[in-house]
Amino acid sequence: MKLQISEIAKLTGVSIRTLHYYDKIKLLEPAFVDEQNGYRFYDERSLERMQEILFYRELDFPLKEIKKILSSPEYDKEKALSEQKKLLLLKKQRLERLINVIDNAEKGVNIMDFKAFDNSEYEKTRKMFAEEAKTKWGDTWAYKESVEKTSEYTQDKWQMVNAGMDGIIEEFARCSKSGESFDGEQAQTLVKKWQDYITKNYYTCTDEILSGLGAMYISDERFTNNI
Repeated sequence: MKLQISEIAKLTGVSIRTLHYYDKIKLLEPAFVDEQNGYRFYDERSLERMQEILFYRELDFPLKEIKKILSSPEYDKEKALSEQKKLLLLKKQRLERLINVIDNAEKGVNIMDFKAFDNSEYEKTRKMFAEEAKTKWGDTWAYKESVEKTSEYTQDKWQMVNAGMDGIIEEFARCSKSGESFDGEQAQTLVKKWQDYITKNYYTCTDEILSGLGAMYISDERFTNNI
């Protein structure tokens, strides 16, 4: 898939000016830019990221926070989608209550139901989600180091880094299928390789952080399935 910026704007309903701004602040960069004419082109991964951005914008997240969350190496897309769905359902329920009040008013049934305007449950849940996302994916020293280290990564560099991570995961899969024990030499060599890869490409992955990542990989079923 290769779409020009005008096609992305038409498809997503986001203006070309806004897309230029997203590129400028490195929230959504094009997959590549034609060196001859300077045209920006976007691919399927670009559309996936745009969808995530629009979900967060729909939930009133500032662009700065969205960038922090989506750029974090620990970002869990499946968990984020689950939380976003909860918030959108709360929005839907409130709108349905308001529509019901209007329907009654049109019928001449003027029930003074001001509870339908109450948005406190949504706001409370949104703030909880925002704080959780910020704590997990936004304000750690590891995140800050990762932002600094990856700030100059090009699209090609990101593809290379992601391919490298996929390759190590495939090595883990082959190791597991071979019957190797988790504390065996081959498995532990891969663990060290994974730790070093994170340190090289994202942030300093200490033994403590590595242990926390491992716990997260197996404790959250969605994260496990994603891997």
